[in-house]
Amino acid sequence: MAEKILIIDDDIDTLKLVGLMLERQGYQIAVASNGTVGISKAATEQPELILLDVMMPDLDGYEVTRRLRADPSMSHIPIIMFTAKTMVDDKVAGFEAGVDDYLTKPTHPAELTAHVKAVLARSAQARATPIDRARLIAFLGAKGGVGTSTLALNVGVELQNRGQDVIIAEFNPGRGTIGMDLNIPHPDGLSHLLTRTLKDIHLRSVESELVTHRTGVRLLLSSYVAKETELEQAIPQMEAIIGNLASMATMIVIDLGSSLRPHVQPLLKLCDRIVLALEPVYPSNLVGRALIEELETSGIGRHKISLALVTRERTSLQIPWRQVEADLGVELGGIISPAPEQAHQASQSSSPLVVLYPETLVSDQIRKLTDHLASQLQLVET
Repeated sequence: MAEKILIIDDDIDTLKLVGLMLERQGYQIAVASNGTVGISKAATEQPELILLDVMMPDLDGYEVTRRLRADPSMSHIPIIMFTAKTMVDDKVAGFEAGVDDYLTKPTHPAELTAHVKAVLARSAQARATPIDRARLIAFLGAKGGVGTSTLALNVGVELQNRGQDVIIAEFNPGRGTIGMDLNIPHPDGLSHLLTRTLKDIHLRSVESELVTHRTGVRLLLSSYVAKETELEQAIPQMEAIIGNLASMATMIVIDLGSSLRPHVQPLLKLCDRIVLALEPVYPSNLVGRALIEELETSGIGRHKISLALVTRERTSLQIPWRQVEADLGVELGGIISPAPEQAHQASQSSSPLVVLYPETLVSDQIRKLTDHLASQLQLVET
């Protein structure tokens, strides 16, 4: 089937001449004489390419581009800005709005055709090229308050420091804490995605919700608005989000909060490694054992699970780590000592512990846990 090109231009002669020329090259043509109609036609026609003028009476080409890029159903369509505006600032404005290419009028038909073919070829290659899948590590607390999110954040940053391209995804709707700890305003990227339809969850829409931290890690954050816990039921959307994230980095660190809520087991099945955080005390030991047994009944084997023992009680109240490892039947990945003052200062400074206090015992323990996970996943440090 011929590829469809939508031409949006208020100049009727341009619509006719360019449309005829591209039709002769074998393309199917749709036209719109202003920006508003162009956006509507892009939604209904779903063209493979948009050829877009800048100077139009209702919406200029920059605004049309921004609206197309903001709409998940059209944000993937490549755009060539085709305009008489030739200044460098005009081109910069076009690329900042989100166009894929910029071509100035007048131009030779052969040059226009070459640009159209090149952009269409890049778009087709992007759709067809297989992308290496990221490795997925999930962090799950046997119960609340054991520092699961802190572990996920700091291990993610440590993996980034070792040359991995890391996305930390907080799948904890209505209970998010990482955004608060890093002082990131409006930590609601996950909520935005979970309220979309499945067809509207794709690379562009997922990428638009990521926040880049100064450590280099990218973050998909959950809000702390309690009513959004109901989004835990949006399991197909969560699975689609993870599928897209897995093609955007080399390592995805997933914070699942605590306990087996509705979305947890389906997401754990997608992961390569699971870190179970718990305290080495009797009640936590019982909860951890029951949780692991429940995971086994759903097909998630113990061989995928590593323990992170977070010590919070006096030594006399703790169960020896070898006994915890034997009781639960899973391998110990690391022991994390209490560091309440350092954790508080890290939160106050909007920094991960391993960044603010790199030489402390707890940071060294986080690095050892990261060593364990890297070994289990056979990661090569770059």
